[in-house]
Amino acid sequence: MDLVNSHNGVPIRLTPERWEHIVSNKPYMETYYERVLDAVERPTWILQGYAGASVAVLTLAKQAYLHVIYREVSRTDGFIITAFIARKVNKRAIVWPKKR
Repeated sequence: MDLVNSHNGVPIRLTPERWEHIVSNKPYMETYYERVLDAVERPTWILQGYAGASVAVLTLAKQAYLHVIYREVSRTDGFIITAFIARKVNKRAIVWPKKR
């Protein structure tokens, strides 16, 4: 199990069970383990997710964005739900960094 801190300073865990879930459903993600952790710790954007989840987005290339969905359960605990690569980002859902 690996831990990284979210932009709020909350420890977010990536368990072996969650990683297995991610790669079993999306085999192309197998080589992105470290990038998934990087996305949570140093995202390009944070999007508002569903049901209290957040989405850390990391730009990989033009039209390639790693999305990592995670939940902060408390100030001292959180976990990664899933991850995937998409061609677009819903910029209307950006909550961090705030636009000025």
